[in-house]
Amino acid sequence: MRWLALDVPPVQAGTLARIGVELENAGGAPWRGLNLSYHWLDERGNPIVWDGIRTPVEAAPGELLRVDAPVRGPIPPGSYRLALDLVDEERFWLAELGNHTPTVDVDVEPRDATAARAFVPNGLELAPDWEERVYVAHTEGYAAVGGSIAYEGGRLKRATPAELEPYRPGGGRNPGFAHPLVCPSLIPPLEPNAEVFGLPAWRPEGDEPWLYDARVALRLPPRSDRRRA
Repeated sequence: MRWLALDVPPVQAGTLARIGVELENAGGAPWRGLNLSYHWLDERGNPIVWDGIRTPVEAAPGELLRVDAPVRGPIPPGSYRLALDLVDEERFWLAELGNHTPTVDVDVEPRDATAARAFVPNGLELAPDWEERVYVAHTEGYAAVGGSIAYEGGRLKRATPAELEPYRPGGGRNPGFAHPLVCPSLIPPLEPNAEVFGLPAWRPEGDEPWLYDARVALRLPPRSDRRRA
């Protein structure tokens, strides 16, 4: 393959950008079953994100392609190296066969969090640093951010409901959190798509990056002390 041109627009952490690529099938065999993809590397060439989004490419020998390919920015923002390659799935990347891999240095910008919306009903109390932690997480690249809930059982000191057990305070970031984010902060077009203990929640769907951070804490007073949202 022969790489002819590469146009990389400004990239924000965690968001989709579209890069323009021109390449030519300079070999004697047609391209079938190949995908254009990418790696995000650090300044020393170490992989940060290895398997990027795939874009199918097909070309006859000598054919020139112009491709508008989606690329998701890495997390967190910072200086990265974007490396492009073609991959024959479950077999090899063409760079492994000696083909040239074009690279370009990219300063990945913080994600714009100005449109983020917190779905927190009236009556829940935010930790003093809740807004700051949520904002920082969004600018790092996460489209959805949720955290822990401290349940107060009122005068009867009721135990934490089973639905809220996974959200007990304690710990930090959990990239493998298996439950919906309760009372999340979401960047549009994301909207709550679930409910937990009568509270708005977002169950991860699609490929937008999300984060559960137990340090993003809420306090849930007894129901009698809460107003309807």
